Amino acid sequence: MKHRLKAGNRQFDLATPICMGVINVTPDSFSDGGNLAKNEAGPFIVDIDKVLYKVESFLDQGASVVDVGGESTRPGSHAVPLDEELERTIPVIEAVRKNLDVCLSIDTSSPTVMKEAVAAGAELINDVRALSSPGAIEVAANSGAAVCLMHMSGQPINMQESFHYNDVVKDVSEYLRERAKTCIKAGDFEHRLLVDPGFGFGKSVSHNYKLLKHLSVITELGFPVLVGLSRKSMIGEVVNRATKERVSGSVAASILALNNGASVIRSHDVAATMDAIGVHCAYRNA
Repeated sequence: MKHRLKAGNRQFDLATPICMGVINVTPDSFSDGGNLAKNEAGPFIVDIDKVLYKVESFLDQGASVVDVGGESTRPGSHAVPLDEELERTIPVIEAVRKNLDVCLSIDTSSPTVMKEAVAAGAELINDVRALSSPGAIEVAANSGAAVCLMHMSGQPINMQESFHYNDVVKDVSEYLRERAKTCIKAGDFEHRLLVDPGFGFGKSVSHNYKLLKHLSVITELGFPVLVGLSRKSMIGEVVNRATKERVSGSVAASILALNNGASVIRSHDVAATMDAIGVHCAYRNA
């Protein structure tokens, strides 16, 4: 089951891992917030031409999925009003779907955004709250889209202030198992679920590396595993580099994740990540 994924009308054979490129249409995401704005000054307005250029470059570099997010979930971030999240994401999804052939993912916890995004052409729902918002499971079940269930302790505004685990690997694994079970009881999610341990979401640096080292425990749940390691503080704390200078560290972490069974690598740096996937596959198949 973990090597097959249905996303709308698409089928992915995840025996060969794939890369998900990140498109943050936000002013405040931790690594690239504001990069896709029309103007540096004034209110944040998405520049569709910039988005299309970036998505096209991701495709040229080998990305299989593009993840569009209109609400930053970095530590300390505040929730975005629903109408604002819709204004940021839906025109982007519509424009990409009209111009380019790529599997589009919507990074949201809002059932309304999920529904509108799928109607506009999204084929994957990437939810940091694992469909725990009221109505989210029902919308996702009826959408036909693939769904990524992520683990997060707390909420973005406070998730790095306080957290406790008896055993971080066991606790995260059990949470994802229960969320997947709940989804499967609610609808037909066969071959449509991915799980994500949520690196950096309510976890210390030590917790993150323990999860990375024991990622095979998560893969043993039987679902494809997506990891988002790109440029995160768990990399910065080790390499002591600014956010945009963490590409090499992120690639190293991605290789470790791939060796432990990850199927999808979410990345800001698609070309470097695809190189890592290529080397991993050559090594694995030698």
